[in-house]
Amino acid sequence: MSLTLRVLATDQNVFDGSADEVILPSTTGQLGILPGHISLLTAIDIGVLRVRANGAWNSIALMGGFAEVDADEVTVLVNKAELGSSIDAAAAETAFQKATTVVAGMEGQPASPEKLKAQQQLNEARARLQASKTAD
Repeated sequence: MSLTLRVLATDQNVFDGSADEVILPSTTGQLGILPGHISLLTAIDIGVLRVRANGAWNSIALMGGFAEVDADEVTVLVNKAELGSSIDAAAAETAFQKATTVVAGMEGQPASPEKLKAQQQLNEARARLQASKTAD
């Protein structure tokens, strides 16, 4: 028994296939999905989706959205997604370091749209970096 996983971004079909296990980055924490899971709808945070298929783990960086689980089908609708295996780890590391520096430079400043945007860019860079390092 397996799951059918579909990861759909606004501009592309990122993943469509079978999976033995899926771990979603929900807004309330990591959410593990196995065959036979109860139906649910959850918000997806910026983070890394992990999928186990044929004994191997793969990662997909997700940039927020929603996931629905129903009858062994997992559908993930996100703003943006990227397979970990297609992310350049060195470029992801550079982007993460740059975003970290920008956020650190705003430490102590009052909340502003610029500060919020910088934090979101840091979260996205972190997700891409994690996905690039956990790709099999």
